[in-house]
Amino acid sequence: MRVKKTEQGKRSFHLGTLKQALCQSSPAAAWTHNHRVQICRRRLSSSARPSSSISSLNVSEVAASPGRTGGHPVSDLLSGGVAGDSTRSIGARLCASRIRPEPPRALDMDAMERELMDKLDDMTSVYDFDPITGNIPATKVEVTVSCRNLLDKDTFSKSDPLCVLYTQGVETKQWREFGRTEVIDNTLNPDFVRKYILDYFFEEKQSLRFDLYDVDSKSPDLSKHPAEQNDFLGQMFCTLGEIVGSPASRLEKPLGGIQGKKCGTIILSAEELSNCRDSATMQFCANKLDKKDFFGKSDPFMVFYRSNEDGTFTICHKTEVVKNTLNPVWQPITIPVRALCNGDYDRTIKVEVYDWDRDGGHDFIGDFTTSYRELARGQSQFNVYEVINTKKKMKKKKYVNSGTVTLLSFSVESEFTFLDYIKGGTQINFTVAIDFTASNGNPSQSTSLHYMNPYQLNAYAMALKAVGEIIQDYDSDKMFPALGFGAKLPPDGRVSHEFPLNGNIENPYCNGIEGILEAYHQSLKTVQLYGPTNFAPVVNHVARYAASVQDGSQYFVLLIITDGVISDMAQTKEAIVNGAKLPMSIIIVGVGQAEFDAMVELDGDDIRVSSRGKLAERDIVQFVPFRDYMDRTGNHVLSMARLAKDVLAEIPDQFISYMKSRGIKPNPAPPPYTPPGHTHHHHYTHI
Repeated sequence: MRVKKTEQGKRSFHLGTLKQALCQSSPAAAWTHNHRVQICRRRLSSSARPSSSISSLNVSEVAASPGRTGGHPVSDLLSGGVAGDSTRSIGARLCASRIRPEPPRALDMDAMERELMDKLDDMTSVYDFDPITGNIPATKVEVTVSCRNLLDKDTFSKSDPLCVLYTQGVETKQWREFGRTEVIDNTLNPDFVRKYILDYFFEEKQSLRFDLYDVDSKSPDLSKHPAEQNDFLGQMFCTLGEIVGSPASRLEKPLGGIQGKKCGTIILSAEELSNCRDSATMQFCANKLDKKDFFGKSDPFMVFYRSNEDGTFTICHKTEVVKNTLNPVWQPITIPVRALCNGDYDRTIKVEVYDWDRDGGHDFIGDFTTSYRELARGQSQFNVYEVINTKKKMKKKKYVNSGTVTLLSFSVESEFTFLDYIKGGTQINFTVAIDFTASNGNPSQSTSLHYMNPYQLNAYAMALKAVGEIIQDYDSDKMFPALGFGAKLPPDGRVSHEFPLNGNIENPYCNGIEGILEAYHQSLKTVQLYGPTNFAPVVNHVARYAASVQDGSQYFVLLIITDGVISDMAQTKEAIVNGAKLPMSIIIVGVGQAEFDAMVELDGDDIRVSSRGKLAERDIVQFVPFRDYMDRTGNHVLSMARLAKDVLAEIPDQFISYMKSRGIKPNPAPPPYTPPGHTHHHHYTHI
């Protein structure tokens, strides 16, 4: 990025696209470069240098910079145009390309640049982050396949079956081969030994297809045209959620795909891999850290990173800040083992120590590396680490270290996971509540948010379908209560904020997501949109059900879809504070163009919701505005997948926080299933 002087100076110098700042500070710096640039701008502009003024400092100037880029235009680097670099951050790409500053043209500029770089090198911006969301590798699930009563395609013996798994892309809907089992000779009831290991995401619809083939011994290669070279025995479609959400995480379904023939059944069992569930609790202290603050001592905190396969680092935990001390003792921290090392006990863990600054430009004190295996030794001479500031070490001959960090204690325990409870039989009950207030507009007009376009779902229906299609996998009977609020009901025109969409007060349940959509469409023809927008009645409706089942066997998720500004804020806050004690979560999707400030307040991510001086004991509300997910290209499939992902991502953690707070353990899963017709002596041919 180029910093220009005024005409008077007629000189310019480069900050080398902040190369040092992005490369020599923490990995966090790569994804906070914009903030760093702003700090740089502030620091430069506030410096007492009367002969210069900073006229511009922005990312777009990088593209115009004539800095040497190892043969790539800088604009390519910023857009990810360099082959193989598409997934890396701008900072990483700039570093990899070795962009260098132009040589400065005057000694005073050289000194100024060096001073600025020194400051930037010792700074970073490590923002608050959620160590659960997006930073822990996915839960891994092992899927085992068995089949019964397959078609017999061989004349003189039984079929030699093989199972091929395909996964479906969210955007393209194309099926891609994920993997294959081995071939088992001469059986119609195979129990395949080779398993599929899949990443599991509660918040995503992960579509799977299982194809069965009888492999002809003459041509065992399926790679060209499986269906032509080998006999097709049938197929089955499902989601990964369906498998794990079935009783004991075991799904049995008929195979189809061959008209007029019974193709037998497929049995799928899912098992969470064990290294997903360990959590390590550690406590650290430090001694004689470098003093970074001009007035007073440092305010140290530590940031933990796990190393990735490609040598980069991913942030996975940040300690609290201990104010005004060079000898801090941090609170014990608990980190899931898969966040710390992804189950690889010898993988490098990097720990950086910073001095906290109010403006976000935290000063780098130093770092050290360790591994999970080393930490697991507990308190010992092996777990006293020198904090090293490499830059300082290079400059000062007598440099020893920037302090030491000592591990005071270490323990590991296996925690129950979301899937433990699901496998043990916990059901997730889904309820939807739809806003029927007049501000939505007349449903018969195309401007209305409730308008029924024969060719396209409206925002209410899209949001309902996106969330419902995922949650339904965890509810065995697929019967969902569907409510409306803010309408006048026939025959007397009374206003209701808690009415069943199907018109049946005794039984408000609809059959599947399609049943809810049908009841919603019918309601629009019979009720009159009115108001006001009251949430408390539907929240309390679900809370009554949740209060009656607090043994961990059921968890309730309420989806509220609304267009407007809430009218009963105080009552809703009270309902949420009470609901936080119960096995329930609330998702709010705001449709239309209204201001949703009140919804953000209910979300409670920044400030926990409170009522009458009582704080909600858990964060149970997740809000998103629908408009943030509308795809300009009209690709609603992808945009709705993103919406569902964002609103559902917090549910497993909210679920676990309830179970933990009540000391509820999952029911033991039934013993591993051995299907009837199990045979022990198969001959395996691996392909």
